[in-house]
Amino acid sequence: MLMDASQAVLVIVDLQGRLMPAIHDAGLVLAQNLRLAKIARLLDVPVLGTEQNRQGLGPNVEEIAALCQQTLHKTHFGACADGLQAILPPGRRQIVVTGCEAHVCLLQTAIGLLELGYDVIVAIDAVGSRQAASRDAALARLDRLGAHLVTVEMLAFEWVRDCKHPRFREVLTLVK
Repeated sequence: MLMDASQAVLVIVDLQGRLMPAIHDAGLVLAQNLRLAKIARLLDVPVLGTEQNRQGLGPNVEEIAALCQQTLHKTHFGACADGLQAILPPGRRQIVVTGCEAHVCLLQTAIGLLELGYDVIVAIDAVGSRQAASRDAALARLDRLGAHLVTVEMLAFEWVRDCKHPRFREVLTLVK
């Protein structure tokens, strides 16, 4: 199955300012999320964010928050339990999930979406945890459960599909 921008939604999980300093390779995770969110916006893919316990962990990193059309404030680790499905645009079945922490909030959000029948895509280079082993374990589990594991670049080129796409050059600039 190729990823389809017209069917996609990007959900960025908990890239919160107080959490990011503890994340393994935090700079790379943040950079890849920013890249993907910008590509999504260019291609009219809705971008949503989540924030876990905002009082304790603070808001999402400012650059991420600015790219999200809506942010769900949650207390459950899995965003579906706090109403994620209600803010997903109708008719879009491919939900791209990125963010932190891979083995807690991202994992439980992705599993919730799978249980609701969505196609779940995880951009693995835009996912982080405090420890690399926790991230890797979460990705392995999601793979076994049927999520599609891709990279930001794979996703970008699948969304565009053709070098004649009107936004191809802009996307290519962000990929490079």
